Amino acid sequence: MSYGLSYVWKSEQEETAIMILIFILALVLPVSTSFWIVSTLLAAGSDEKYEPVSPTRWLLSILIPIMMAVYGLRKNSLDYTGAITGLFVGCIMTLSSYCFLTSMLCFFITSSKATKFRAHIKRKMEDNFKHGGQRNWVQVVCNGGVATELALLYMVDRGHGERVIDFTTDYRGSWLAVAVMAAIACCSGDTFASELGAVTGSTNPVLITTLQRVPRGTNGAISLYGLVYSSIGGLLVGAAYYTTLLLCVPGSVLENSAPQWPILLISTVAGLVGSLVDSLLGATVQYSGWNAKTGKVVEQPGVGVQKINGLALLDNHSVNLVSSVITALTVPRIAILLWESIG
Repeated sequence: MSYGLSYVWKSEQEETAIMILIFILALVLPVSTSFWIVSTLLAAGSDEKYEPVSPTRWLLSILIPIMMAVYGLRKNSLDYTGAITGLFVGCIMTLSSYCFLTSMLCFFITSSKATKFRAHIKRKMEDNFKHGGQRNWVQVVCNGGVATELALLYMVDRGHGERVIDFTTDYRGSWLAVAVMAAIACCSGDTFASELGAVTGSTNPVLITTLQRVPRGTNGAISLYGLVYSSIGGLLVGAAYYTTLLLCVPGSVLENSAPQWPILLISTVAGLVGSLVDSLLGATVQYSGWNAKTGKVVEQPGVGVQKINGLALLDNHSVNLVSSVITALTVPRIAILLWESIG
């Protein structure tokens, strides 16, 4: 293809993309307005005290997920199925709480960066390496599905909006909010540990169950670098949640409620706990084998594959999902003990 033809083809692509974007943006306002009108009518006809979702929140719940889907496609962080699934996840997060939204955005952006870190090394280690770390709908569901379901429960039980975490005055709302954050922090911590820890340091990691040295990329392997990175991944999610809370909740409410800084500590713990749970599951119910021909760790037994550890019961996506469930159910209890100790 000559330079002239290539330039014309590229210009036509850009023009098509711009037209699609304009069309989508043109739909955002009437769709979000329609949703707001419906929610207002439902609130007016309800006997219970119910605050309808504001038109601004409806607008953002459509606009922000679209922007993030486009960003993910452009950066090769999502394929088309992942982008479509991400639209639903982003919509629920925005409708329920901006704190949930920014936590998920923080995870999405930072994990995408982490996945691409030293990709040339990961290409040599990973049997199923994908350029750009593209996530499909299965990966989006396994990483964001638990948090999305909990956010839905949060809306059903407590309504939408940003609330302080105070187990004394709002036990259910606080429990659900911490669970949402913990589920996201778990996925963030595990991603940071696997994507950054696996390509950092000069020695091979150890298996969490036996503490024996294993090849990099082995499911269930841990290292000091990985544990530190998992804590950082959780902390970043908590920092996004905490900052959004301070910006959205009135100062008078913050002054008369329990301290909110433990959010940072709890999210750090969630990142670390989630990574350890993931490693424990990976070492026991997820298969790892060494393929001498390719020099890579594989997740399925086969000819020429020497078993390292684990049973072929769950794959990596299933382990991520189970880890986020366990972390989401465990960390709120730790949060209750922490707030009680400082109260």
